[in-house]
Amino acid sequence: MSSHPISIRPFGEHAILIEWPNKVSEDILYDILDFTESFKLDFQDSKHWELIPAYNSVTLINRWTKIDFSKTKYQLLECYENRKAGGPPQRYLWKLPVCYDHEFGVDLEEVATTLKCSIKQIIEAHTHHIYTVYGIGFLPGFMYLGGLPKDLETPRKSVPRLKVNKGSVGLAGKQTGIYPQDSPGGWNIIGNCPITLFNANLENPCFISVGDQIQFYAINRAEYDLHKIEAEVGIYNLDKIKIDD
Repeated sequence: MSSHPISIRPFGEHAILIEWPNKVSEDILYDILDFTESFKLDFQDSKHWELIPAYNSVTLINRWTKIDFSKTKYQLLECYENRKAGGPPQRYLWKLPVCYDHEFGVDLEEVATTLKCSIKQIIEAHTHHIYTVYGIGFLPGFMYLGGLPKDLETPRKSVPRLKVNKGSVGLAGKQTGIYPQDSPGGWNIIGNCPITLFNANLENPCFISVGDQIQFYAINRAEYDLHKIEAEVGIYNLDKIKIDD
């Protein structure tokens, strides 16, 4: 079982922040997920805690009571050091459709100019790679996807847009991601995914979890319109594959 040095510090009266080494690493991410599973099984009153993993940290929030930090820190260290070899939760590879038509990929030409390549090369590179979900935040259901190839790394826009459309697929720095709802944003938009990623009316509003992986595949406009209708009426079949089998 992987193990790393961790630091634990208070994050207000009702939260604690646990941090792993400050780098983007799947090994660290999976160690965090392994710890969160152990916490849920073994930590006293774990049902009262909300856990938010992301990149190299996990935030623990207890909305029921103020935290006795010294006592809880000792218990957390004990929980981390004495984890059972259960492993992280089941992870999935999700294959998501993206339409890269100019109507949706409003920054494709600008990105191609910046990267000194063709739009076709951008689409091929973006769909070829598999991305890891390192965090979900900023907006409910917004996935921060690591693993972007170096030849697609693109600076954020100097002036963010006041509105980025729901489903927009963007590039920013070393990451790619999908806007789960209309919002302001400064990422470079290269396409649109017709699948709803967050639905507050469902028991599990976001079906993708931190630690899962994403691979995009290109679709044309007609396929986009069809999949959007299928998703809206609840008959679109998501393509997912178990990673750890």
